[in-house]
Amino acid sequence: MNATSNKIAFIQASWHSDIVNQLTQSFAKEFAKLSDKHVDYFSVPGAFEIPLHAKTLATSGEYSGIVAAGLVVNGGIYRHDFVASAVIDGLMQAQLETHVPMFSAVLTPHHFHNSEEHQAFFAEHFVIKGKEVAQACAQTLNQLTSISA
Repeated sequence: MNATSNKIAFIQASWHSDIVNQLTQSFAKEFAKLSDKHVDYFSVPGAFEIPLHAKTLATSGEYSGIVAAGLVVNGGIYRHDFVASAVIDGLMQAQLETHVPMFSAVLTPHHFHNSEEHQAFFAEHFVIKGKEVAQACAQTLNQLTSISA
């Protein structure tokens, strides 16, 4: 971990951006209250692309932490649980290899339908998750910085 870096990276999957943007905005607002670290925002096509992007950013040495955000849903054709598992496993492997903490807000709802009701529910839910991942990120980075000091 580059404890001296004053930056973190935030990677957002583009799919379902109308919902995921709620998380990103909530994160930005909450994190600004908790930390003076600068946040660089990155966009990738989908959740599957997040782990490689995260590892690449981590190995650059520019970031003290990386946050990932996305929504992986069951579209009825592909096994979304395989994608979700690959993303989480990839983030865990990347953080263990690079020693840069990674925080997942890549969510996989049990049931998601593209209805107005579900859109509204998950948009609201992602606001909560944005605050939670901001708090987890700030707290973890503070703890790791105090350990390495």
